Amino acid sequence: MSTPTSKTVLSVRDLKVSFASEAGRVDAVRGVSFDLEAGKTLGIVGESGSGKSVTSLAIMGLLDENAKVTGSIQFEGQELLGKSDKQMSMIRGNGMAMVFQDPLTSLTPVFTIGDQLVEALTVHRGLSKSEAWDRSLELLRVVGITNPEKRMKSFPHEFSGGMRQRVVIAIAMANNPRLIICDEPTTALDVTIQAQILDLIEKAQDETGAAVIMITHDMGVVARTADDVMVMYAGKPVEHAPAHELFHNTRMPYSIGLLGAIPRVDKAEKEPLIPIKGNPPLLIDLPDACPFASRCPIAIDACVRREPDLVPIASDSGENHLAACIRADQIDSDGLIGGLPVYPAPELHESALTRTPREERPVTLEVRNMVKTFPLLKGALFKRKVGEVHAVKGISFDIREGETMAIVGESGSGKTTTLLQIMDFEKQADGDIIIAGTSVNGLHSRKVERTLRRDIQIVFQDPMGALDPRMTVTDIIAEPMQAIGMNKDEIHSRVQELMDLVGLNPAHRDRFPGAFSGGQRQRIGIARALSTNPKIVVLDEPVSALDVSIQAGVINLLDELKVKLGLSYLFVAHDLSVIRHIADRVAVMYLGEFVEYGDVDDVFDNPQHPYTQALLSAIPVPDPDIERTRQRVIFDPETMSTRPATV
Repeated sequence: MSTPTSKTVLSVRDLKVSFASEAGRVDAVRGVSFDLEAGKTLGIVGESGSGKSVTSLAIMGLLDENAKVTGSIQFEGQELLGKSDKQMSMIRGNGMAMVFQDPLTSLTPVFTIGDQLVEALTVHRGLSKSEAWDRSLELLRVVGITNPEKRMKSFPHEFSGGMRQRVVIAIAMANNPRLIICDEPTTALDVTIQAQILDLIEKAQDETGAAVIMITHDMGVVARTADDVMVMYAGKPVEHAPAHELFHNTRMPYSIGLLGAIPRVDKAEKEPLIPIKGNPPLLIDLPDACPFASRCPIAIDACVRREPDLVPIASDSGENHLAACIRADQIDSDGLIGGLPVYPAPELHESALTRTPREERPVTLEVRNMVKTFPLLKGALFKRKVGEVHAVKGISFDIREGETMAIVGESGSGKTTTLLQIMDFEKQADGDIIIAGTSVNGLHSRKVERTLRRDIQIVFQDPMGALDPRMTVTDIIAEPMQAIGMNKDEIHSRVQELMDLVGLNPAHRDRFPGAFSGGQRQRIGIARALSTNPKIVVLDEPVSALDVSIQAGVINLLDELKVKLGLSYLFVAHDLSVIRHIADRVAVMYLGEFVEYGDVDDVFDNPQHPYTQALLSAIPVPDPDIERTRQRVIFDPETMSTRPATV
């Protein structure tokens, strides 16, 4: 453990946070210690429930009253634990600032952006309203919001997600804080907006000289921003090292698993990802044993005798490297133990179909000249049409059996509208949608439409929002089969078969969705989509809400099912790393049109359109050596060209 110095802004020692619950005491944070110097960035990573956000909220003094916090948190030499909320309010927003994951919840919807910026300046710095107004305009310009005089009078709902996050960063920068905590600040944003937000956080750090804590599940973001990385699991740090050391000399099996579970945009190999099996433990009455032992592929009997301490380990680079694993010294820098990988690579599934040339496979979905416009209406009582929004502008593509076609692009490009047109069997005036050889334009009865519905199913982004919490797993999976008239015995047998196929225990078929983890709920959604033996499965951001370790298992499952069942996928996602891994063909969509379309490796390795080049350059690569030397470019829609990004 490092020793605080004169440059140390934040020093945390043996931080523990627990909450009372009906099931017992929840030990959300179980002993976190670190030092953070001015101008440095600490990346904190781990799965949901690992204690990352609770640690940050404890530092900010924002935990609920029922939280019991012990240990020590010293900010610029003064102890924060024990301070009243009024005392913490003088430090929050002034000495410390926080950027939350959802900017809409960080901004008050009934006050203008200007009101909220001015408040942050007048409360903490005692500026006059005119001085605060001028400073607010300057901050909006710094974070790249055009026409700030007009925007100061706007409300949060009038801004896009990326613009709202810029405002939150402006508020965080307002009083030149010495510490900025960023809790998943880019999770819900497009890759280009994410890159801009990361640029802004770096700019805020440069302008204020602040220390930064970057909490994220995206190892690419960590590779780009962090000086040091702390990996958390079950409420405790399990590995802590400088960024380059952690990425290139990973010694804790959990950290190795996190890195192996990530699809890489810079790698064309279609090898299965390496998921971390199982789920994190409940943080109630944990035994004195390694909490990762039940999921660890190299666990031995000694791992469950006592919980290992976070201790220094030998490092070839001489860096200060800590790990909580009794076998850390046996793992080499290539992630091998005894010459074998810590995580054996999953089996690569192949079939005769995957070896059949594309042009010889039957077409399962064909879209010809799809167009969708929405009327622009004006008037409070009597609506009149004043124009049109062209959401989709004459796109065409086809998908073959056993093939994955991906559509990528920023929010508002028309991706979701395209999916909805297909799923709604929308008739096209000058085109057509052909599903498994049947033209949508030729549908003239509900019975024929229902028959066609069997051939195309959808898996949604949010697994919990897509499943009825009042229905059991059996009812959820059986519902489509009941709609097409299958008998009870067939349905019962098919539900068990499907649960086994997607890696769920059939014995849990009478449980409700709330009893399952996020990854398991998404598997339920996939099982439901497969219940009618469809030829095409539409996937709308199916893994974006999942932790990377769970995401890897779902992606591997989709790959395996495609081979086993000869499925075709129409895949929409904003994570281009996932697209690179799972797709065979890709279409890049911009303002309702395909600007680039072709084989996924051709498009990713040799992008021709400036918009594609900008998208690909914005994706963070989970390797600090590569990520920090890449040249990012920005797309200019006026000239339809790219220019180098500047912070």
